[in-house]
Amino acid sequence: MIIKPLAAVLAALLLSSCAMTPERDMRSGQSMGDMKSMGDMSRSRMDSMMQGWSTASRDAVKFMTEKYGPPAAVSADMAVWGPTGPWKRTVVFAKAVQHNFPMPHPDVMQQWVDFKAPLDKYDELAMYDGSVVLERTTGEISARCDKEPANFLAVNLAHDIATGKRSVKDARQEYGAQIKAMMAGRPAPLTDRMMFNMNNTGDTDVALPGM
Repeated sequence: MIIKPLAAVLAALLLSSCAMTPERDMRSGQSMGDMKSMGDMSRSRMDSMMQGWSTASRDAVKFMTEKYGPPAAVSADMAVWGPTGPWKRTVVFAKAVQHNFPMPHPDVMQQWVDFKAPLDKYDELAMYDGSVVLERTTGEISARCDKEPANFLAVNLAHDIATGKRSVKDARQEYGAQIKAMMAGRPAPLTDRMMFNMNNTGDTDVALPGM
């Protein structure tokens, strides 16, 4: 199974209306208690906390704020939104991670939706894009890039792989074609919106005998 370390922590954070606990952020080591809700913070304070953030991260926060409103919570390491548009949650990380597919760019914005894939497709989805992450138990998929349209694209093509519509090679080629079209101002429909809806995607698995 592919594992994403922040999912459980962030889900608990958002479900509790950003009521912070002493639990530590597994990525940064920062206490979740250091996060501040936007109701407790002025815009100038938020800007101050983001001074050391990457340019891509600051651009992503600006995009999300203009489209969906201010984050539910922000810390020195991340800004968090709850449900917005089709997304269950969004996290913009202060630190960018280099990603070279389909071309070099910084990964800073991770976004989640409900998703279920056949177990025999997990390896193919891992080969497709290392910034796409499946979570079987919660029934979610996330994509992490620098822009929302690229996350739409990544998840839409992951769905095509999971349903057998595309091979890994075809999905990767189509990813590049859609990005080129988008950058050239041509139609790139897979970058515009989520092309599917899923419900009842969680998988709690089964207990071992005697457990």
